[in-house]
Amino acid sequence: MNAVNQQERLSIDERRNWFLAGFIEGEGSVCVSIKEHRNGKFGYLIDPEFFVYQHKNRQGSLELARAVFGTGRIYPKSGNPDVLVFAIDARKSLIERVIPFLDQYSIFSSKLSDYEKFKKIVMALEKKEHWTKEGMIRIIRLAYTMNLEGKQRKRDIQEVIDRILRDYTPDTA
Repeated sequence: MNAVNQQERLSIDERRNWFLAGFIEGEGSVCVSIKEHRNGKFGYLIDPEFFVYQHKNRQGSLELARAVFGTGRIYPKSGNPDVLVFAIDARKSLIERVIPFLDQYSIFSSKLSDYEKFKKIVMALEKKEHWTKEGMIRIIRLAYTMNLEGKQRKRDIQEVIDRILRDYTPDTA
């Protein structure tokens, strides 16, 4: 083997990261849930999360993800205990670990559009844009454009926006 070939070789860490990126492409997702939140300023909570799914017999791949990201939890999927979920939902971890990883290793992803929207939402939350009515609505509109081929939202977007515009105040009774 000549010197040129040796220099072109990826380190074990780089190979691991590219493998994990491919695994995430097939078994992972990013999502932004819009959850009713009784005590929230506008009645909703915006909850970004990063997931990777795998059958319990292949838990090692999820352990690898946890090792690479240095955070996250593994738990059985609700309604299907044979499937395990690796999840990261802490905003700090999303910003410091998940987003930089996906920026570097998901450049060829077919899910890139959703990832870019996810990143915008996480960064908007970090800037506290959801603390204003306009910012909250802007984030929700963006979230509703994600994963259009996947699960549909429980509530129509207009229902959510109308509730925010009505100056939602939690029940005090």
